[in-house]
Formats: sequence, C-alpha cells, structure tokens
Amino acid sequence: MKKTSVVTGAAGFLGSHLVDLLLARGHKVIGIDNFVTGSVDNIAHLGGNPDFKFIQQDVTEFIFLKEPVHYVWHFASPASPVDYLELPIQTLKVGSLGTHKALGLAKDKNARFLLASTSEIYGDPLVHPQTEEYWGNVNTIGPRGCYDEAKRFAEAVTMAYNREHHVATRIVRIFNTYGPRMRINDGRVVPSFISQALKNKPVTVFGAGTQTRSFCYVSDLIEGIHRLMMSDYELPMNIGNPAELTMLQFAAEIIRATGSKSKIVHKPLPQDDPKQRKPDITKAKKILKWSPKVRLAEGLTDTIAYFRTKVASRS
Repeated sequence: MKKTSVVTGAAGFLGSHLVDLLLARGHKVIGIDNFVTGSVDNIAHLGGNPDFKFIQQDVTEFIFLKEPVHYVWHFASPASPVDYLELPIQTLKVGSLGTHKALGLAKDKNARFLLASTSEIYGDPLVHPQTEEYWGNVNTIGPRGCYDEAKRFAEAVTMAYNREHHVATRIVRIFNTYGPRMRINDGRVVPSFISQALKNKPVTVFGAGTQTRSFCYVSDLIEGIHRLMMSDYELPMNIGNPAELTMLQFAAEIIRATGSKSKIVHKPLPQDDPKQRKPDITKAKKILKWSPKVRLAEGLTDTIAYFRTKVASRS
C-alpha cells in the first residue's frame, strides 16, 4: 500500500518541489494551499495525476481528511521579507494556529510530522556558523519579528506535541535556498538579483554588501529534508549549504552568469538584516549522511533559465 503524505504549502516554491519528490518515491500526496503566496503554476503539471489530490484551504482552519495519513509535512508560511512584512498577522497565524492544526492532524492520524522551520530563528546571529544549539539573537518587536517568532513558536509547539502527545516530530531549519519556481517579485536576493540582471537594470546591494549568505540548491535541500523525515532524529536540524558568499560576490556572480550589463548599486541596510548566515551541517552529515552536491554555478544555470522565461513573459 502506498504511503500518504499531506503537504501544507504545496503550491509554494519548496512545497511543490517536495510534492514532486514524494510522488516520484511512490507516495500518494494530498496538497493543501490557499494561494496567498503559492501559485497554481507550481503544481499545474500534476493535473490528472491519480496520486495527487489538492485542497484549497487556509491551514489555520481545521483540516479534516477521511483517508489514512502517514506523513504530515508542514511547509505553509510566507517566507520572504516582502511577504511577511506585508502579511505580518497572517504570518504569525500560520506559524501558530496553522502549526497547531497540522500537528492535530498528525496526532489524529498517528502520522509522522515535519516542521519546515528556518535559519531566521537565529536572528542576527552572534555565533558563526550557526549550530542547532544556538538559541539566537532575535528582535521580537522588529519588522522581521512576525516571521522569526512565528517559527520559534512553531518549533516550541512541535516539541510540546512530541513530549505530551508522543507525536513523532521532525524539525528542519532551512537556510537560503534557490531554484526554479521562486517568485520573481518575492523580494529575496536570488530572484531580485537575477531579475535585475536579466533586465540590465542596476543590481541592488543593501549596505556595503559585506553581509554573507549561504545558498543551497532546491533539489539538495528537499533530499536532505526527506532524509530527516525518514530518520529517527527528533531535535532541530540545519539543512543548507555552508559555502558562504558576501552579497557583493553574489551580485558579481549573477551579473557574470546572466551576461548582464548591469552595475551594482548600494541602498541602506534594512532593519535587523542578518550580517552573516552560514549553517553548521555537522549533524546532517553524520546522522543523515547528507551534504549538498549541486555547485552554485550549476544551480544558477537552471535558475536563470527559469527566470528568463518569466522575465520574457512579462515584457
């Protein structure tokens, strides 16, 4: 009998890639999304697939399913600064009420549960690279607090269900990820730099550009998350690529890879923007036997090709 997975946020960037992997590995998948930040384009290719069922619903509402469920993958949430700055209350609600409802479904079905958490729970870190034991440096009342605290609460309620209700839970802390199906206007650095470069517009770097990020290609990330769900490890685990770049280096790489005539321009640094972000993936390597395989140049080739079609369709 095929295992059944429920994926919340199934029409999002990461959720849709996860759905594809699960279907390829023999799961039946029930996708849930309300299209606040997800897109039907991300799952349109699954139309007619007998192993995929889609429910358009806000995950903060009660999730009622008649069929047996073996795995619940909770990916529903705005995940870019543009989204959560515009939707702070919805972001807080999906991290709290939505996680509670998804955990309730897992408890009711005796299913294994995985929370898609984030490196944002580390805030503007004072420890580098960030290990899972680091508690973070978060401004709870700043503009990014709605996302940081929603995910921190989500981790807390996930562990509470693990301890009180004995739900088999997993928590993945996702670091910067890129690849096809990112929204061109979602405000994250990869779509912003690529779309600016493809239009030969100035590439906008905030501050001096010395702040760092680490970029993991989406197929590597989803493979790591799948391994975590199938493991016996119940505490949070970082999944990301520890190869670190400054924003100036990354902007120059995007301009080179796109063959753009763009110049780099500087704008003021947003409040609470992390100065450095790099995962310590020692646990993932040891426990999951996982490490990222796709090199940045290789991943950018596919990502830029995807964005070329999006930029062309808008022009």
